Formats: sequence, C-alpha cells, structure tokens
Amino acid sequence: MKSQNKYRKFQLQQKNIEVLEKENTRFKRVYSEYENMSDDLWNLENSNGDPVPDDFINAMVMQAAYLEEEIEDWLIQFNQNKNEIKS
Repeated sequence: MKSQNKYRKFQLQQKNIEVLEKENTRFKRVYSEYENMSDDLWNLENSNGDPVPDDFINAMVMQAAYLEEEIEDWLIQFNQNKNEIKS
C-alpha cells in the first residue's frame, strides 16, 4: 500500500479552493500547476524506474514550495474576507 501523498497539503480546504478557482483564473492556474507538480514529485519519489538526480527533485520541491506559499496567501485572504462578511 502506498502512503499518502505528502504534497497534497490543501485537501481540507477543497471547498474554498473550488470557489477561488471559479473567481480567479490566476489562482486556478497556480493551483493546477501545484497539483501537477505534486503528482510528478510523488511519482518520482515513489517509482522504481530510473533514478532521478537529487538536484532536479530539489528544484521541483522548491518550486512547489513557492506555489504552496502563494496558494496559502490566497486562502488566508479568502478566509479573512469570508469572516469579515459574516460579521
């Protein structure tokens, strides 16, 4: 049995992500890129095929981290705006 994809950080916020994807095309593109990169990293780290250079994987991890930070910023801002509206 394969372990859970550690790069799928935002699974608990899927409803907010779906709303943001509908409202913001840039967010949709960034999140899509993040998902694709997460899947690629997961597959590279869990494959039994040819070894991939650590430098390549580290560069992908760094890029995924940048995308993750951008997504987190959007989600924080979204949650703050949602809470302000409820008040």
